Amino acid sequence: MLSSKFKIPGFLLLIAAIILTVYYFLFNFRFEFPVFAVISSYSETKFFWTFSTNFADELILLLFTTGFTLTIFSREKTEYREYKLVRRKAIYLTITADIGYLIFIFLFSFGSAFIALIILNLFLPFILYLVFFYIMKLKVLGKKQKLKKNSN
Repeated sequence: MLSSKFKIPGFLLLIAAIILTVYYFLFNFRFEFPVFAVISSYSETKFFWTFSTNFADELILLLFTTGFTLTIFSREKTEYREYKLVRRKAIYLTITADIGYLIFIFLFSFGSAFIALIILNLFLPFILYLVFFYIMKLKVLGKKQKLKKNSN
């Protein structure tokens, strides 16, 4: 686990990714950038190729991935031992929910909707994990406060 100091930069990267995503879709945000590709497939497939492309979508994906990773793998400021079990349960629930989501979209979505839902699945596990973890964390904190009240 990373230090809790990485959680704030993680959230800031997520906010930057969300803002850039809004600009990307509302204002057609683009910027050309030279890139090196191991494999590139547009009109023809090329290997180990350098070319200039709109790098905005890659930047947004990189910001989301880095932000989620820093946020998820950072300790809480006050780390209770119960959080280890909470993290394990959150991972289990995330995997279960994501498998259910994938089965659903494999059976009931087609064409470009299928591609869009698969792309959503790049970040859905991160989002589900954070939701499950923080809900269960609140329950642990509630129980701790209740025990603290009862002991006084």
